[in-house]
Amino acid sequence: MFGMADSGLPTSVALPSRDDPLVAAVSEPIGGPAGERVRRVSRWWTPLRIALAVACAVLALGVIADASCHSDGWAERDRDTWVQLCYSDVPFLYRERGLADGDMPYRDAYLEYPVLTGAAMYATAVAARVVTGVTDPDAANLPLVEGVRFYEITAILMAVCALIVVISTGRTVRRRPWDAMLVAASPALLLSATINWDLLAVAFMALAILAWTRERPGLTGLLIGLGAAAKLYPVLLLGALLLVALRAPDRRDALGKAGSAAGAAVVSWVAVNLPVYLWAPDGWLAFWTFNRDRGAEFGSPWLAIDLLAPGLLPDRIDVLVVAAGLVLLVAIVALTGWAPEPPRLAQLAFLAVAAFVLVNKVWSPQYALWLLPLAVLARPRWRDILIWQAAEVVYFIAVWWYLGSAIGATGYAYAIIVHAAGLIYLMVLVARDILNPARDPVRPYVDEPVSSEPVVTDGAR
Repeated sequence: MFGMADSGLPTSVALPSRDDPLVAAVSEPIGGPAGERVRRVSRWWTPLRIALAVACAVLALGVIADASCHSDGWAERDRDTWVQLCYSDVPFLYRERGLADGDMPYRDAYLEYPVLTGAAMYATAVAARVVTGVTDPDAANLPLVEGVRFYEITAILMAVCALIVVISTGRTVRRRPWDAMLVAASPALLLSATINWDLLAVAFMALAILAWTRERPGLTGLLIGLGAAAKLYPVLLLGALLLVALRAPDRRDALGKAGSAAGAAVVSWVAVNLPVYLWAPDGWLAFWTFNRDRGAEFGSPWLAIDLLAPGLLPDRIDVLVVAAGLVLLVAIVALTGWAPEPPRLAQLAFLAVAAFVLVNKVWSPQYALWLLPLAVLARPRWRDILIWQAAEVVYFIAVWWYLGSAIGATGYAYAIIVHAAGLIYLMVLVARDILNPARDPVRPYVDEPVSSEPVVTDGAR
């Protein structure tokens, strides 16, 4: 499958069985890497369509994996929910944030999410009540049944977002369409797609990167603004765009494009947020106050420190979070300046989001989805992505088992350390590729709008 040439693509397209060492080794028992005369097997089954089919199967398996909780409607947050690894925020928040009562987010009920996510939740809640009214009008426990429908409709919405991410990743670097498979077959997609609404922001972010590579800075900014209105982290792309522009051969033109993107991002974010702020200012501010007042929570390395060395950290860790974030920001800026060639947008965006996740006060399992398309575009090597994903799987199991008392605090703290080490491993590799462009597997195939000519190598490692 990985060796097929695909219809309509240039002959210089990257074939994983020749380009990726792990895929090449795995292909040996079935005939080895694709030869120079490899022919089209099917005009229909292009790499992107194969990746989409795999993604559909992975997403379906993820929903099936929740079957034990689905059968009782996620009635309670109990030990079985945690130990069976089928927890989702979705049905619980339907009942706990006033959606089951028809409350309007922000005005009638507290909601700890940005407004675009809140709008998606409310629209889905309306649809869930309509569907339940048609299919289960006499249900004994109506909120529970509606919550299940709410989960199911949310799962469909998140699946659509995931497919958008797959398509965007496969098209960002035209001559590397098979990279979409790294997203489609990801364990993170299997395990985390329906925990929360994160894939909505991930889809906007992936589309923004695609728009940038097609020299559409205004559209890039529009999508970044919408992404930040769903989850705040896509705003970090603006910093990456600035660094890319500062290293561009034509700096003035590149800074103009980055400025256009930033302006469009501000306009789109304000256009979505301002009406809600004017309508329900206290509800709109709840998202900001909720995140400001948080302490060290699940998944955060700060929590691992607190569990292993109680009393070492102060009650308020905001100063430590900001200081650590500034250190990593300075490191990324310095790395950009030291690089012999202008770094690619995906590389800097991955490092920026990864740094934010590492120092954040909470690191939920689904945050792996934030990083997934960025990691694939920054370092599309199956071995490295799988090592990082293995650390994500370890943490995914550990956090639920810790909540279900199947493992203790010490075991959970070490799982957080493994989790962080997996991400740091990938960050180090991306930083190495920036400092030594000849090792970057993407650069020979890429043509970004504000980068210099790609470094030609005999083969990226």
